[in-house]
Amino acid sequence: MNPGKIVLLILLLVLSCTASSLAAEADFKGSKDHPLLTRMPDFHITDYKYYDFDSYRFNDQEKKHVVVEGHKYYLEYKLNKGAVEPGELKIRRNIQDALKKIGGTVVFDDNFNKCSTIVVQKDGKETWVEVRSYNNMYRLTTVDKKLMEQEVVANAEVFANDIRATGHAAIYGIYFDTAKATIKPESAQAIEEVAKLLKADADLKIYVVGHTDNVGGVEGNLKLSQDRAEAVAQALIRTHGIAAARLKAYGCGLFSPMASNDNEEGRAKNRRVELVKQ
Repeated sequence: MNPGKIVLLILLLVLSCTASSLAAEADFKGSKDHPLLTRMPDFHITDYKYYDFDSYRFNDQEKKHVVVEGHKYYLEYKLNKGAVEPGELKIRRNIQDALKKIGGTVVFDDNFNKCSTIVVQKDGKETWVEVRSYNNMYRLTTVDKKLMEQEVVANAEVFANDIRATGHAAIYGIYFDTAKATIKPESAQAIEEVAKLLKADADLKIYVVGHTDNVGGVEGNLKLSQDRAEAVAQALIRTHGIAAARLKAYGCGLFSPMASNDNEEGRAKNRRVELVKQ
């Protein structure tokens, strides 16, 4: 065979092998990129999780944790075999720049821990993005912030039945600002149902008991649960005219969980207000 043809065949074989080694690897089954971000070139998805409603603790500009709730995505990307490593800083800067172009603001950037938080305000929506980058992989955690759609409706009759049967009733639908005792406006319906319960039975006296999950210190959670219980009691007194003598507020903190604190679903059940018959 002509030596020139032999060299050409070798080159074609080498190019073929190189192209094969750089071919995109299969993404994790059922995964997809987040709607706001395309992936870095030569990367594929190796892990993917989506939750219709969950929370995540992001770092903000003051290096404090901010808990954000809403649609949550977790994506892990790894470099295709044979591809050149872009370097972790290039990955973070690319993601930051892409999000800045659509209105994003970098609120946290730590070169030592290779982590950034970007907040995007777009089309009336707020999305928080955390990127943790390495030389040959990166992880994205994003939360499209939204209020949870209330599926459990507070009802005075249900509360009365629970109290008759067990001596207490868990009230879901009372929400507070994160780590505060400020009652959110969307709690009005649940508090009104508690007031209906008390107005329907003039002899009923209750303990308003606050409960938390296990995030944070014990003393802080005890104080927070006490403050939240008192806030609910005051709302019943001031807004609905319930006599103060019929209400006593107590905080149990994290000491009486309804479910495991090992996942967000359980923690959400543990963050509650209960009515306990005196």
